[in-house]
Amino acid sequence: LSYSVSEEMRPGSIVGNIAKDLGLEVGKLINRKARIDTEDQQYCDIDLKTGNFVIRERIDREELCGEKVSCTLKYELVLENPLEVHRISLLIQDINDNSPIFPKETMKLDISENAVKGARYYLNEAHDADIGKNSVQQYSLHNNEHFVLSVKESNDGSKNVELVLDKELDREAEQNVHLVMVAVDGGNPQRSGTAAIQITVLDANDNAPVFEQAVYKADVPENAALGTVVLTVSASDADEGVNGDVIYEFSRISDKAKKVFTLDSKTGEI
Repeated sequence: LSYSVSEEMRPGSIVGNIAKDLGLEVGKLINRKARIDTEDQQYCDIDLKTGNFVIRERIDREELCGEKVSCTLKYELVLENPLEVHRISLLIQDINDNSPIFPKETMKLDISENAVKGARYYLNEAHDADIGKNSVQQYSLHNNEHFVLSVKESNDGSKNVELVLDKELDREAEQNVHLVMVAVDGGNPQRSGTAAIQITVLDANDNAPVFEQAVYKADVPENAALGTVVLTVSASDADEGVNGDVIYEFSRISDKAKKVFTLDSKTGEI
């Protein structure tokens, strides 16, 4: 049997009638000691009086399956005298119950007044725990006359968000620029998240940090002790003074990885 149900359904909600769908007599369910077995948490059970397959506990799809496209629970209906086993598959459908969230409420950029039109600056993308159309679909900028957004989708489905200079800056006229970026998902109703962008207009900063490697890879034993250094990333900046200082941060990281790993912003140790 295969059923589907939306996440966050109230306990007691009916998924379907197992007895009817399998052609079983409801009155014999008790005598045949019908029961639901599963290797997962017992989110659902059978009502022996009606034959209904009902939800026992709240199901949070994001907590259960994370970013997996398909989220399915497996059950078995076991009957005795004689022994029968029927497999039941329950597909958990995503609802738009999460809003886009940026890693930081405020992003800070230092941009030279000598920057030319078309200059690009990387921005952290927003993360939405929902999937499909309920995830982040578009970005927009408010309070702005100098910049436009460029959003490109990567092969892994993530979006590369860049701030593009559309009108040259004049430090003498404006030393600080304040923008608001909005991320919107595709759910109905839509949910959104915002982040402030604070730009300090500098006299000059000619070089961007360059990593020693384009890709870093590491293997970690599952019993590694807390505080173990997995690897160290390293970047250098040819500029002098504060313009040459490098600060490290994760641009995209899952909630699960965020609880397991930390990145030293000064040393690059993970």
